[in-house]
Amino acid sequence: MSDEASKCKHLLVAAFDFGTTFSGYAFSFRNDPTQIQTNIGWNAGSEKLISLKTPTCILLNPDEEFVAFGFDAENKYSTLAEDNQHDGWMLFRRFKMLLHNNEGLKRGATVEDINGKSMPAMTIFSMSIRFLRDHLVKALKTQTVGIEEADIQYVLTVPAIWNDNAKQFMREAAIEAGLEADRIKLALEPEVASIWCQNVTTDLKGELARSGMQYMVLDLGGGTADISVHEKMQDGSLKEIHKASGGPWGGTAVDLNYMKWLTDLFGEATMERFKDEEMADYFDIQREFETKKRNILPETTGLITFRVAASLKEIHNDIGGKGILTRLSELGLNNKVTYRGDKLRVDASIAKKWFADPLQKTVLHVKGLLTEPKMRNVSIILLVGGFSECELVQDAVRKQITNKKLVVPNEAGLAVLKGAVRFGHFPDIVASRVIRYTYGIQTNVAFNSAVHPMKYMSLMSGKERLDGVFCKFVEVYSELKIGSIVKKSFKPIDPLKTGIDIFTSPDQSPFLVHDEGCQRIGYLDIEHPEGEMEDKSFEVFFEFGETELFVKVKITKTGREFYKTIDCL
Repeated sequence: MSDEASKCKHLLVAAFDFGTTFSGYAFSFRNDPTQIQTNIGWNAGSEKLISLKTPTCILLNPDEEFVAFGFDAENKYSTLAEDNQHDGWMLFRRFKMLLHNNEGLKRGATVEDINGKSMPAMTIFSMSIRFLRDHLVKALKTQTVGIEEADIQYVLTVPAIWNDNAKQFMREAAIEAGLEADRIKLALEPEVASIWCQNVTTDLKGELARSGMQYMVLDLGGGTADISVHEKMQDGSLKEIHKASGGPWGGTAVDLNYMKWLTDLFGEATMERFKDEEMADYFDIQREFETKKRNILPETTGLITFRVAASLKEIHNDIGGKGILTRLSELGLNNKVTYRGDKLRVDASIAKKWFADPLQKTVLHVKGLLTEPKMRNVSIILLVGGFSECELVQDAVRKQITNKKLVVPNEAGLAVLKGAVRFGHFPDIVASRVIRYTYGIQTNVAFNSAVHPMKYMSLMSGKERLDGVFCKFVEVYSELKIGSIVKKSFKPIDPLKTGIDIFTSPDQSPFLVHDEGCQRIGYLDIEHPEGEMEDKSFEVFFEFGETELFVKVKITKTGREFYKTIDCL
């Protein structure tokens, strides 16, 4: 039995780590929250690889119906392609990256399958989440009698660097997948990894448990490098000391560099036709690289063998492209690459270059963060996430950031998943967060022609007003306790209703919502038909600190309230 009592009201907490490259789930029961179980062994088929996660990959038939997810989806598609039966079937992979850095993300956004066919992203995301949920419920029923789906508190992990609209997209996809809204909690990936590391490795426990200890969590997944910085407080809770940051520098960047290199070698026309005509082989090249890249180590030298289907050479010869040997000498690779039969042997120095770009960007970013004055006392860097298990990654961080202790916990790839389960049981373990933007609403003030731009002058109830003023509620970089509420009072201009536009800005003190970088993230309609004009004053409350933002409006006189999880889509 655990020495801590779970604060979760439901029988168990289940976390879904829905990653760019791999997905998985883990869970534990309320009466023993530390006994976390993962789905043991998604079967990888051909690779004889028993894995704790399965590829984030979904197969739809020509009628756009769900057929399979994960290794099953890959294997089935591969078989269809080998028999040339894959026409009209759709395989979606790595679609989570749609949500990274997508400023204008809308509900109707689409994602493309590997042949460039589009489907609504919401459909693809919700089918994936539904699959994980059904797989979990089935697994629970085989091991525990009397478990109902309604007994589960769900935690979905999201990168901390995502903006509000991406987080909302994920929540809505989960609801569309049939998860009940009030049993869904979003968890920030590096934050929950941090929670897990507090608990797990014995050598770390002592160090991380010290009150005032400051450390950085570098969560390197398939899609993103996602970075949080925490301080351990006296009561055991965590305080964020720098706003989340990072970029699209995950493991998939390496795969893209490999495919780009192959395209350079064989030419675009060959690769296009290869993909069209020999999809099974094209797909195998990508799958093989996923396994191969794990074995490229800092000390690897000499030639690394990559299997490349003979059909690629045939297509290349058929197109009448330059001979590969000619092309190799043009690229100056004569003594670094050999190509015989279906074996492309590449010097390790070239393979390591495919890693260089994402690693360099990550290391430079981390170094930049560590030079900031408030980061002076950060002494440990925790490396978590699937890509961090790669030794080239660890080596790059270790060599280039020498004055910090680097720690890679066991099962670094599962730290997010297991930490998310823990977070579901103990949600108040994170006490405060650093706000990533300045938040406010659009208001108006009396127009002053001497200082205000004429183009934003509006007549409102017969008076000249400057429209589009950014009324700030909270400033970027401010530290807010979880559940902090900021309120301001307003008087309406229209007697019947008021529309409230909610904005963010990367600047500390934006003046107008038209300023560069300002973004409208939501809208709230409130009605106040009753009473005289003076009865219609209202207060706007912003509630911060949770992983999502809530806004509430209260008509001061009647006490009537309007709630809103901001619609950022």
